[in-house]
Amino acid sequence: MFKNVFGSGFLVRTAHVILTWVITLILFLHDTELRKQEETGQLVQPVLFVLLVLVSVLLYFAVSLMDPGFILSDDSDLQFTLGVTEEQQDMIPPTTKSLRQRRCGHCLLQQPMRSKHCQTCQHCVRRYDHHCPWIENCVGERNHRWFVLYLAVQLLVLLWGLHIAWTGFSYAPTWQLWLRTNGVLLAVAVLVALLSLIVLLLLGSHLYLVSLNTTTWEFMSRHRISYLKHCGADENPFDRGTFHNLWGFFCVWGTVVWEQVYFREGSDQV
Repeated sequence: MFKNVFGSGFLVRTAHVILTWVITLILFLHDTELRKQEETGQLVQPVLFVLLVLVSVLLYFAVSLMDPGFILSDDSDLQFTLGVTEEQQDMIPPTTKSLRQRRCGHCLLQQPMRSKHCQTCQHCVRRYDHHCPWIENCVGERNHRWFVLYLAVQLLVLLWGLHIAWTGFSYAPTWQLWLRTNGVLLAVAVLVALLSLIVLLLLGSHLYLVSLNTTTWEFMSRHRISYLKHCGADENPFDRGTFHNLWGFFCVWGTVVWEQVYFREGSDQV
């Protein structure tokens, strides 16, 4: 289920953890509200903040080391699972949506619908979304919801950290003295603000795509994907409505046979 922690992404993960705890330490060392509360014995907020940072780090490692849905063998029972007979397939006109068995040209395994081969990971991934250099792992069927949860927790940590940094700026009579006194905290605040914006955009875009039941790969490369070429510009064969899309993404566990969803949508047009 999990990859080797000392794999190709070891340096990226180490840098992420070091940066996270260095920023946290700076927020505690400067004259911020966290340090004031710690000095006065009010430990609720400092402890909660540290725990939230710890949860974000644990989620980061979980998402980066988790199997995103690698396809390691052929699914010999795919035709039976679909419940599609040869007669039903013959009824589908060639100009409409049709089921097509694909075999990966790199790993030579049968690709279920919505999967894609990742050149970096050297594996095909079920319900492939994208390869994220931040976590040095693919985002796919098994870890996509955890990736979204990690983004939400990380955004909360960053916004809270930005507020804490703001409370630590001290007054100085001149700009030169102010920068000398608050330079490190200002650099941290700028970095945290930039990261907050990036994470906010990522979280918003992923929630939007999830609500449509589409992936980043399908959204960006729709014109190159065989099972979407015959669909209209605004047509998504996997869209079951915003509520059902969100419910299925966050609350339904297990592998979804997307060929079955695709065929059911296509059969309505026959």
